[in-house]
Amino acid sequence: MSTVNQAEYTFGDMIVRYPLNPETNIIGLTLIPADQAQRLVPRRSVLYEGPEYEHLPGKWVMQACDVDPLLQVKWIGAEPTGGFGQGRTMRGSSATRMMKFDRQEMSQSGDETTIRTYLRSVEGYTCEHRLTWCKDDQFITITTSFRNNTNHPLTLELMTSFVMGGISPFSIDDAPDRLLLHRFRSSWSAEGRLDTQSLEQLNLERSWSGHGVRSERFGQVGSMPNNGFFPTVVAEDRVAGVLWGAQLAWAGSWQMEAYRRDDSLSLSGGLADREYGHWTKVLRPGERFRTPEATLSTVTGDLDRLCQRLTAAQERAADAVPMVEADLPIIFNEWCTSWGRPTHDNMVCLAKRLKGSPVKYLVMDAGWYAPLNGDWSSAQGDWVPNSTLYPKGLAATAQAIRERGLIPGIWFELEVTGETAEAYQMTDHLLKRDGQVLTVSGRRFWDMNDPWVIDYLSKRVIGLLRDTCMGYLKVDYNETLGMGVDGAESFGEGLRRQIEGTYHFFDLLHQHLPDLVIENCSSGGHRLEPSMMARCAMGSFSDAHETREIPIIAANLHRLILPRQSQIWSVLRTTDDDRRLIYLLAATFLGRMCLSGDLNELNDDQWNLALKAMALYRKVTPIIKHGQSHRMGPIVTNYRHPRGWQAVLRISDDGQQALVVAHSFGAEVPAQAHIPLPGAAWQVSEVLATHGNEPVVEIGTLRIPFEAPFSASVAYLVKA
Repeated sequence: MSTVNQAEYTFGDMIVRYPLNPETNIIGLTLIPADQAQRLVPRRSVLYEGPEYEHLPGKWVMQACDVDPLLQVKWIGAEPTGGFGQGRTMRGSSATRMMKFDRQEMSQSGDETTIRTYLRSVEGYTCEHRLTWCKDDQFITITTSFRNNTNHPLTLELMTSFVMGGISPFSIDDAPDRLLLHRFRSSWSAEGRLDTQSLEQLNLERSWSGHGVRSERFGQVGSMPNNGFFPTVVAEDRVAGVLWGAQLAWAGSWQMEAYRRDDSLSLSGGLADREYGHWTKVLRPGERFRTPEATLSTVTGDLDRLCQRLTAAQERAADAVPMVEADLPIIFNEWCTSWGRPTHDNMVCLAKRLKGSPVKYLVMDAGWYAPLNGDWSSAQGDWVPNSTLYPKGLAATAQAIRERGLIPGIWFELEVTGETAEAYQMTDHLLKRDGQVLTVSGRRFWDMNDPWVIDYLSKRVIGLLRDTCMGYLKVDYNETLGMGVDGAESFGEGLRRQIEGTYHFFDLLHQHLPDLVIENCSSGGHRLEPSMMARCAMGSFSDAHETREIPIIAANLHRLILPRQSQIWSVLRTTDDDRRLIYLLAATFLGRMCLSGDLNELNDDQWNLALKAMALYRKVTPIIKHGQSHRMGPIVTNYRHPRGWQAVLRISDDGQQALVVAHSFGAEVPAQAHIPLPGAAWQVSEVLATHGNEPVVEIGTLRIPFEAPFSASVAYLVKA
C-alpha cells in the first residue's frame, strides 16, 4: 500500500492534508498543527516478524495505516462492514469503498476559503465534502452531501458529517496509554462532566493483525442533544502534546465514533445512524441530502486550548444578537421566588426592588397561564394568561416593569402541550409513534412541520410577545422524543424533520421580533449545542438552582459553550450568611449572572453584598465576553458531595486583564491555593470575598485563601 498527498493546505497554524491511496482511489483527511508537520509522519507497512509468527504461511504484511475515507456512507443493499463490526459500527461498508475520488476544487470569497472534494461511484451516486476556513480562525467547518443521480430510489442508513483520520500514526503502541479520548457526559443537573480514558481502557488497541474492528460509538437518541453526552469529542496524544477535536451542530439524535483497525485512530460523527438512531432516509432520483455542520480543530497544547478553538466557532452567531446584549446584562428570574405562581403584584414588587440596580431583565417563569381552577404544571399549550393573577392583562405587567427601567421577560414551553390544556386533545396536530399520539410524563408534542401548528403558535406565542411588548423569551423544553416519530420513512427521519421544524420556528421568532432576547432552556442544559445556541442569545447552564455543584457545572461548560452565553443561577435566601452568598454569587462570574430567590426579604447587608457583586460583575464583563479560560485544581468526581477545590483563570484577549473565580468544596480543602499568572506585573484591582480572605498576588501567582469548606472568592486583576 502506498499513499500520496492529493493536496495540502495551511490554514493559520493548522495543516489539512488529503491523503490518497492511488491503488483504491480512496481519499481521506488528516488535520495536524503546523508546528508538528515534520513529526507526524505515517509509518510504513511492516512484516510480521519474530518467533510468534513463524507458524504463519509465508510472510504477512501488517498495514501500519491505510487512508481512512473522508466520508462514511451506507445505503440499504450495500455490504456491511466485516471484522465483527455489525451492531457496533456501520463504518467500512462497501458503499464507502465505492465512493472514489473524482476531483477537488478550491475557491475564495473575501476571507473565506472553501475546499470542495467530490466523490463518485460507478452507479452514479455523488458526494460533496465541503471544508471551509475563514482567515484568522483556529478551526475549520465541514459538511457533506450525497446526491442520487440514478433513475431509482436509494435509502441511506449512515452519512457522516466529518471523518478525521490519521491521528497519531506513529509509534502508538510503543507508549501505553499514549492516546486519550475526552468526552463530556451530561445528565440533568450534572452537565458537561469530563470523561477521559485511554485507548487501552476503551479496548481500542489494534488487534495483532489489524483484522478485528475496534469502535467506540456514543451519542444520544432523541430531541435533547445533551442528554447523555455533549456532541463533542477530543483525542489527545499526551506524548506529543497534540489534541484533535470535533463538535457537531445538531439538536437531534447524533453520534460520534472513535474507530481503529490499524495504527492510526479515526474520529467521525454526524446524525445517528440506523443501528444507533433508527435513521434511514430515502433519496429519490435527483435528490440530495446534506448533513449537519461539524467544527474541527487541532492544537499543540492542552484540553482547554483545544476546546477554546471549538467554541470560538460559535462567536459569530453570538455576536448576531440584539444590541441590548452587548454588555451582558444581568437577569432576575423569579422561578425560585414564586415556584410557579408569578402574579402581577409580585412581579411589580420585584421590579420596584430592582429599579436602579444593575439588573436589566426581569423574567416571569412558568405559571402565568395557570387555569383558574387547575395546576399550572400541566397546562402548557393554550397560553391564555390567568385573569386572576393578571387582572389587567400581561401587557399591563410588562408596562409596569418597563416603567421601572427593566426589560420584561416571559417563559414558554412552546413545543409541547400539557394534559389539562385544550391543546392536548388536538391530536391531528400532535406527533405520533406507531400511529399513537406520543405521550410522555403528561406531555404531548406539536408537529413543528404542520402549517396549522405554526399558525397557531404564531398567534399564541409570537402574537402574545408582540402585543404585550415582552423583550425577553425563555424557551423551555422538558421531555425528549426518544427514538423518533411517525411521518417519514423511519423514526429517526421523523425526528430529524421535527428538529428542522423547530429551527424554522426559532427563525420565525427572529424574523417577526428582531429585538427579542431568547434564552435556550431544556430542563436546564439539555440543548447546549451549537445549532440551538446560534439561535439564542444565551442558554440556561443547568437546573442546578441552589446546589453546591453549581460552580463545578459552570466551569465544565467553559469547554463546551461560550461563557457569555452560559446563564448561571444564584438563588439568594434570607437564611444565607456572607460565605454562602459569596459562594453562589461567585459562580455567576463563570458566565451570565442570573439572580432569583428571596429578593424582597433580603436585609440591607445581604442586598448590599449582592449589589457589590453586581457592580464587580459589570466591570469584568469584557473578560467574560472575550477571553481564554483555564481550569485549575483537582478533578471533582462526586458532584453531590464534592471534595477539594477549583479555580478558573480567564485572561482577556489583550492579555491586560484577568478574572479568577475560586471555590472550595466539602473536604480535602487546602488552606490556600496558588494560581500561576502569565507574565508579570499583575495586581489585584478588586475582589469579592469575605473579610480577611481576599486573594493576593505573590511572585507570579495569585494566592487564594480558603476560609472553610464551601467558600469562594473572585479576583479582578490588571497589569500594573
